[in-house]
Amino acid sequence: MSKSTVVVMKGDQTGQELLEEALRVLDPSVTRCDLVFEEYDLSLENRRATHNEVVHQAAARVRETGLGIKAATITPGNPDDVGSPNALLRELIGGQVILRTGRRIPAVRPLAGVHQPISVVRMAVDGVYSAKEWREGEGLDEVAYSTRRLSRRVCRAVAEFAFRHARRSNAKVFGGPKYTVSPIYEGMFKEELDAAAQRYPDVPYDPQLIDATYALLLETSGEALVIPALNRDGDNLSDLVIKMFGTIAGAESVILSFDDNFDVKVAVTEAPHGTAPSLQGKNIANPMAMILAGAALLRYVGTDRAATTSRAIYESTLEAVHSGVRTPDLGGQTTTTQFTDEVIRRVQAKLEVWDVLG
Repeated sequence: MSKSTVVVMKGDQTGQELLEEALRVLDPSVTRCDLVFEEYDLSLENRRATHNEVVHQAAARVRETGLGIKAATITPGNPDDVGSPNALLRELIGGQVILRTGRRIPAVRPLAGVHQPISVVRMAVDGVYSAKEWREGEGLDEVAYSTRRLSRRVCRAVAEFAFRHARRSNAKVFGGPKYTVSPIYEGMFKEELDAAAQRYPDVPYDPQLIDATYALLLETSGEALVIPALNRDGDNLSDLVIKMFGTIAGAESVILSFDDNFDVKVAVTEAPHGTAPSLQGKNIANPMAMILAGAALLRYVGTDRAATTSRAIYESTLEAVHSGVRTPDLGGQTTTTQFTDEVIRRVQAKLEVWDVLG
């Protein structure tokens, strides 16, 4: 059996430290999966040194292998600097969807009484993140302009994936764009969501404007939701949703590229949080999101062993929290490395027991 190659994209500060914890869990001695890791240094220093060529190299390799895992990276504020590696990477791999799922963390009290999973299916490209901006005039007469772009192909990919994901998750597709204010631009997305609802009549569909979606999230508790969203709407919404379940470090993020049948062609996983410079070197950051990013990646390897191990990592991570092994953000005193050690111990035990039981 050939080995699967995972492109590892190194990052900055605490982001890199947490990637290293996730790789400890993904080590073949733990997972029993035939994985090979190929590293590319996407730290700010190396992106500057290579003028972003390293991002292009990593993206090209991800397109070949179909698998990547990325650490959090620094995006400099100076527009003349190297910019966001995330936006560039998504464009280069043909990313269309970013999936982030907030889920209840055992023994951690969620906000607003939410208990069922909430998945945000966000556009990975288009919108304000690729807009052209400029200013004209001076003083109080100065005016700022922005041009946004939205493609029907990406709208359809997001809509199709949202309904497929909702069907798999026994969830309801909920929310949507503010098409009443932007009937031409955001209306295109609404058209594709309505068309997908016709293709999947067995999937519950409750369209809402984005502002109503925010408000209604504070009242929902009894059903799983899948929320399709424009790029920036999804960026804002996913952080809120994950935090509602206890911590921004409690869930993974998955960037997906599809073939012409909207089946997954490329998957890159990461943590949704940033580089947390204030936590660097202190061994107290929560590695859950990066560990779960590793578990999510295994779902796309395409083997039964990888799928089984993915489940083992998800269960072990959540069981560790339930048993009281918690980092400071969840009210505990466990260090970063201690949490990873516990997850590894549990994963190895599960896989051994499952093999014995057949």
